[in-house]
Amino acid sequence: MKIIDWYILKRYLVTFLFTLLILIPIAIAIDVSEKVDNFLEHPNLGFSEILNDYYVNFTIYYTNTFMPLALFIAVILFTSKLSNNTEIIAITNAKVSFTRFLYPYFVGATLVTLLSLAMNHYVVPNSSKIRKEFEKKYISSAKQKNELKYVSDFSLQLTDSTYIYLRSFNVDTNSGYDFTSETYKGLELQSKLSADNLRFNINDSTFSLTNWRIRKIYPNHDSIFKGRKIDTVFSFTPKDLIYKSAFAQEMPSDELLDFINLSKKRGVKNLNAYLVELYKRTSLPVASYILTIIAVALAFRKRRGGTGVNLALGVGVMFVYVFFMKIGEVLGSVAGVNSLLYVWLPNILFGTLAVYLYINARK
Repeated sequence: MKIIDWYILKRYLVTFLFTLLILIPIAIAIDVSEKVDNFLEHPNLGFSEILNDYYVNFTIYYTNTFMPLALFIAVILFTSKLSNNTEIIAITNAKVSFTRFLYPYFVGATLVTLLSLAMNHYVVPNSSKIRKEFEKKYISSAKQKNELKYVSDFSLQLTDSTYIYLRSFNVDTNSGYDFTSETYKGLELQSKLSADNLRFNINDSTFSLTNWRIRKIYPNHDSIFKGRKIDTVFSFTPKDLIYKSAFAQEMPSDELLDFINLSKKRGVKNLNAYLVELYKRTSLPVASYILTIIAVALAFRKRRGGTGVNLALGVGVMFVYVFFMKIGEVLGSVAGVNSLLYVWLPNILFGTLAVYLYINARK
């Protein structure tokens, strides 16, 4: 790399970090104003617990969230300054092409992309688990807590031939009622186990069935057995009963992928919310390249109005991107659609815009 490349790369990274350092305190200040009443409701909640369990992980989450916005604004700001100071004119007069001029920008975008990928796939999920546990304990409303506590009218395929059904299950107490397990051979029912109550024993990972009945079907007759209580094992745990998209944010990507594959085998019909979470962990970091090209192309030439015009135009483009990204996430979570296409749709659209602006900037 030449001296000018190091100069641009240094300005790229310094302005990016400076923009993040502006955005994060603003986000923290807004969040404190919203949550301070919740904190004061718990007199035993100490400052160190709020700081370590919540705001450290809050900062990690929003640093990762703001990366594309900070990157875009940073490139707009310092490229506009280069243009206004006629530094870009000197570079072009030295026969440096627009493609060559982009080289240090792409080096910087690569560094940000690699950092964002590592955070998205591993760091942020582990951090979100601690933050959400804190929110559940001190911030969430009773209604939100109940949504994560109770499961009703739930069915699950454990193997190719075994299905379970539950009328209701409480994850906090690990107990439920109206439980049924059916085993099939092809389309023929082989046995059916029913119980009025079901309780999961954490110590030995067994289930206790109360008022149980089992019906075994043979070619010439049926046999029915029943009893007061029996302990048995099943290839599921209470955690498997709750399918909430919010839980996907707490799983590292390898764990999330295993969960999706296992859920498919168990016959869970709509896993698109989990697929959206998995796909966007890659699509958003890759957008760093697209947003960098757009930002440089917008700020490359000196405009009347200076940096302010470029910044306003850039922020407008960024918010349109975020709008399409959120629309893609919502539509991608709908059952029966191609989640991968919807998650990557903003990158496809803005990638096309980036190519158009790149071609025009070269001219």
